[in-house]
Amino acid sequence: MHKVKTRLMDGDDVDRSLARMAMQIVEHNHGVENLAIIGIHTGGVYLAQRIQALIQEQFGINLPTGSLDITLYRDDWSLVAQNPVVKKTTLDFALKDKVVVLVDDVVYTGRTIRAALDALMDLGRPRCIQLAALVDRGGRELPIQADYTGLDVQVGPGEHVHVLLREHDGADEVVLTEA
Repeated sequence: MHKVKTRLMDGDDVDRSLARMAMQIVEHNHGVENLAIIGIHTGGVYLAQRIQALIQEQFGINLPTGSLDITLYRDDWSLVAQNPVVKKTTLDFALKDKVVVLVDDVVYTGRTIRAALDALMDLGRPRCIQLAALVDRGGRELPIQADYTGLDVQVGPGEHVHVLLREHDGADEVVLTEA
């Protein structure tokens, strides 16, 4: 059982961070031409949809948005579960020449993102891949860095960051827990 140590973000903080990240994505890419948003299952999918909606609301453009399952691309999938639950990858657009913004809820070791990069390359060759993460908790094992983050926090041994989202958990909240 994990004990909540502190709340890092509430719903307003999450909304503000996503709005800022959406604006940074547009500014960094000098607009939205050839831009696509892809969320990593599960939390990243909800966040990608929200970022897409914020950009659509601001600019009136419906960006291609998809979801990516990386279960079988993980280097630890056999350690996590004997029968992994594979979710659906949904990309209703070609990756060729797209600037893909890959979205996840938390970036930690970098292994999830490495798996996502492998999965994307099997599906096509985008012009560029950028990374957006609501929380960067440090502790990288691979040289992967988020381009856009909502919160950077250093997490100690035995501590975990949990992102709760209204689509799945009923409310938005980011909490730090300890065993």
